[in-house]
Amino acid sequence: MKKIKVTTTIGADIELVWKIWTTPKHIENWNSASSDWHTPKAENNLSEGGRFVYRMEAKDGSFGFDMGGTYTSIRSEEHIAYSLDDGREVTVDFTEQDGSTTIVEAFEPEDQNPLDMQRDGWQAILDNFKRYVENQ
Repeated sequence: MKKIKVTTTIGADIELVWKIWTTPKHIENWNSASSDWHTPKAENNLSEGGRFVYRMEAKDGSFGFDMGGTYTSIRSEEHIAYSLDDGREVTVDFTEQDGSTTIVEAFEPEDQNPLDMQRDGWQAILDNFKRYVENQ
């Protein structure tokens, strides 16, 4: 299955980017695609074979779901790979250059929503992550 890629470059060093990407209290603050959604709870066991679960909800309470998966590969401050609970594979690569960090996230799409909508949603979360990190 062909993966969809989203990317961003953040004006922060890799240590800070990695910490905010992987720490539940931070994940709860950036993991949303729009201002009317939020992540009220995040659990993260960042180890190969470890699991993560993020509770994503509309702020008005009208809808919510758990996004979870199992880590398959981790190289600290460089690479994360995981399998979502529905079997789709995701990779996240981090590269630091001149004090900035680029993230490239590649994911297998699901078959319920248009590809553009999925790409835009994942990109919006990544853009929100960038804003959050750069305001720390």
